Amino acid sequence: MQQIKHGGRRPRPSSAPTIIAAMLCVVALVAAGTAWWMLRPQQKDTLEHLAQPQSSSSTLNRDKAPTPKPQKSQEQQKAADDSPAAKASRAIATMSLDERAGQLIMAPMFAGGNPADLSALISTRHVGSVVLIGNWNNGTAAAKTAADALQSYAPSGNQLIVSTDQEGGQVQHFKGSGFDTMPSAVAQGQMSADTLRSSAKTWGGQLKQAGINVDLAPVLGTVQVKRSSNAPIGALNRDFGLDSNGNAQHGIAFIEGMRDAGIGATVKHYPGLGAVTGNTDFTTEGILDTMTTLDDEEIGAFNTTIKQAKPAMVMMSLATYQRIDSSAPAAFSSKIIDGTLRGSVGYDGVVISDSLSAAAVSGIATKDLGVRLVDAGGDLACIGDTSYVTPILDGIIARAQSDPAFAKKVTASATRVMTLKYQMGLAK
Repeated sequence: MQQIKHGGRRPRPSSAPTIIAAMLCVVALVAAGTAWWMLRPQQKDTLEHLAQPQSSSSTLNRDKAPTPKPQKSQEQQKAADDSPAAKASRAIATMSLDERAGQLIMAPMFAGGNPADLSALISTRHVGSVVLIGNWNNGTAAAKTAADALQSYAPSGNQLIVSTDQEGGQVQHFKGSGFDTMPSAVAQGQMSADTLRSSAKTWGGQLKQAGINVDLAPVLGTVQVKRSSNAPIGALNRDFGLDSNGNAQHGIAFIEGMRDAGIGATVKHYPGLGAVTGNTDFTTEGILDTMTTLDDEEIGAFNTTIKQAKPAMVMMSLATYQRIDSSAPAAFSSKIIDGTLRGSVGYDGVVISDSLSAAAVSGIATKDLGVRLVDAGGDLACIGDTSYVTPILDGIIARAQSDPAFAKKVTASATRVMTLKYQMGLAK
């Protein structure tokens, strides 16, 4: 290195070595500090720990990670869900196939009959619902005696759905002391919606006094042909006699009035019997609907009512709808039940058939009737002839035993029925 002259005088001895040494010390210290802070957290903690007195518990716990909160198990999470659907799922999980299938059957009991005649079906075959039909003219007390006897055969934690057709006019199965004489549905259609709701609450309260918990009403068909020629609805004044919007608003009022009394209501007969001439109960003629479509006003009355009032059940028609699904009656049509009612409309409640002992489906083997209903997405087989109950039940079980996919449908249907029971306080 060249020396730099300064003023001609000899320069002092250079202090560069000292400066360099100091700089090297600084660099070493910085490097040491960097190495310290670059240590992995585990090493740093260990060194700090070693540098502190072992008795210092505060230092030992200073950097300790917080204890994670225990997570609930799936079983605990399920137990915490007390919704009717969750309770139903848990109940169904404990049931045998025979018990699940039994929940899909609604057996008939006729006026004047002996409740004990249904004892074995309920207690041994696990039938979960009963329909009371015929002319029950002895008032609420006699009806309650029969209903209580039927309930005594069912498990205390899984009581029966006890239903009837109490529409008014010509279709009123229960009369006598404690029951009002109900006007026809056409006359109900002339009431305001508020008045009808109030009246339905009164009629529902009378059913409740009789031990009945579901009314298979109202009829929501919109008559599209000459009334006198429309045998199942118009000729009997079973509809509200209005356009589809009026029918929907009165249907909603009826359902809400029944609900006010603690009674479940059932809209029927989806997607409507207002365009046929034959009565599906009694004939196979005149039961092909060539008019109704999926965007028709008649089905619109049902869909509006179902979305707004959320009835306990929807009853499927046994007519065939040429412009919707010409391959099967509505009760056996997956396009109508799964595709439209459950899919497009979004109804997730109980789907019940019209009577499977009706003439309209007499050409189908009895053992296949319940199978076809459940396979299409339906849940509850309503039966108007006691001799049909065992074959229909056995048919469902046999198909489920041989077909896992169908067995899953049985489980889904039984879960919907049990969900309704939990909603109504019939199951515990």
